[in-house]
This record gives sequence, structure tokens and C-alpha cells, in this order.
Amino acid sequence: MSEKATRVEEITREELIDLLNEDLAREYQAIIAYVVYSQVLKGAQYMNIAEELKVHAKEELEHALILANQIDYLGGMPVVTPKPVKTSEKAEEMLRFDLENENDTIRNYRERIGQCEALGEYAVAEHIREILVQEQDHQIALATALGIEVPNVNKKKK
Repeated sequence: MSEKATRVEEITREELIDLLNEDLAREYQAIIAYVVYSQVLKGAQYMNIAEELKVHAKEELEHALILANQIDYLGGMPVVTPKPVKTSEKAEEMLRFDLENENDTIRNYRERIGQCEALGEYAVAEHIREILVQEQDHQIALATALGIEVPNVNKKKK
């Protein structure tokens, strides 16, 4: 049995709440990053993605609301502090920071779905699946703006 499978089977409700709170802090980070980046990206080649980042910011707020609701449902208290936001004077670096964050978020949500299901929390898993669809759309938009292939995040980050 793989380590991941063991981890999924051993997770407790309290651990799931803690992990969802980490996810919530990451959503707060994304909201802040997208708000700032959408306003400070300069250059004609970035105008389309700047507009897209405004949409992403609104979607990340929806994700945060969903996660906070699920944390409350599970009996936890939603966190109030975001993960740190990286900034740069260079547009490409900002987009790469966003892409890296989306990649991490996608990895975590894929894992979270299995953990929710292992606890029998199928509705929570469904909410996370819906969020995951939008996060993958964000990943595609960022990779496209950077002119690169969409990263394969099926493997755990080293």
C-alpha cells in the first residue's frame, strides 16, 4: 500500500479541518495575488491576462467562502491569515508565482478529495471537485499567458 493511501485512510476529521484551513489560507493568498497582479501587470502582451486575473480573484473569493463553510460544517473555525504573497516588478515572474501557487493548489485539492471520501464526507469532496475545475482553468490560463505547456502536477512536488 502506498504512503498516500495509508495517509488517506488514517486521516481524522480534525486533520481534515487543519488541511482545509491550509487550503483556505492559500485561497486568501490567491485573492490578494490576483488583485495586486491584475492591477500592476504592464505591457500590451499582458492586458488580456490582467483582465483574466480579475476574474480569477472573484473565483478565488468564492472558493474561500465555500471552504470556510465546509470547515464550519465539519466543526472547525476558519483561519483568517493568508499564506505569504510573492511580488515582483517583472510581469513574467508574477505570472510564474501564480502558476506555481495554482499547481500546489491543484495537487492539494486532488489529495483532499480522497481524504474527504475516506472520511465519508462525499459532499465536501464534491465542493472541492467544483473548486478544482476552476483551479485547473486558472492553471491553463496562466500557462497560456506564459507561452508554456500546462504543467503536469500528477506527481507530488519534491
